[in-house]
Amino acid sequence: MAKDLVLVIDMQNVYASNGKWCCHATEDAAGNIQRIIREKPDLDVIFTRFLAPAEPQGAWQEYNRVNADVNEDAFANAMLSRFASELEKYPLYSKSTYSSLTIPEVQQAAAQAGRVVITGVVAECCVLSTVMALIDEGIPVVYLTDAVSGVSADTQAAVELILDGMEPVHVRLMTTAAYLQE
Repeated sequence: MAKDLVLVIDMQNVYASNGKWCCHATEDAAGNIQRIIREKPDLDVIFTRFLAPAEPQGAWQEYNRVNADVNEDAFANAMLSRFASELEKYPLYSKSTYSSLTIPEVQQAAAQAGRVVITGVVAECCVLSTVMALIDEGIPVVYLTDAVSGVSADTQAAVELILDGMEPVHVRLMTTAAYLQE
């Protein structure tokens, strides 16, 4: 049986509680991600980060204009420092779209995985886009509700409601504790 791939999406400083685009539970999600990695060290793990497109097309041009201050802020775009030791062990790939599946290395690893375990930020943006792309590829998804953070509790719950309608065929919604007890 193929191993699970834990996909850690965009755990960057800009989404931390003091970041410009703070998500309501980034620190809690980060703690649960670290718990998974510690307690299941045999899992495959990939980290991703969003960096603005260098040569934006279409609506991404406006995105770059509106968000120029964040795009140019190296600290905002850096990964949370609490993941420093994990980032020494596991790969980090950059993307300039919402879906992590646009990264060839992530797409290849996901295709070979038994399931892709989704963690990270932003639930209603990069996370949801990645989940939908995985579903389109027929790849089983485990969505860890307490290892993902949205801009607000309400928007995070809305994503879970959408994904609940795709359970159990495409997605399994679980907590970190339930996943670790499997």
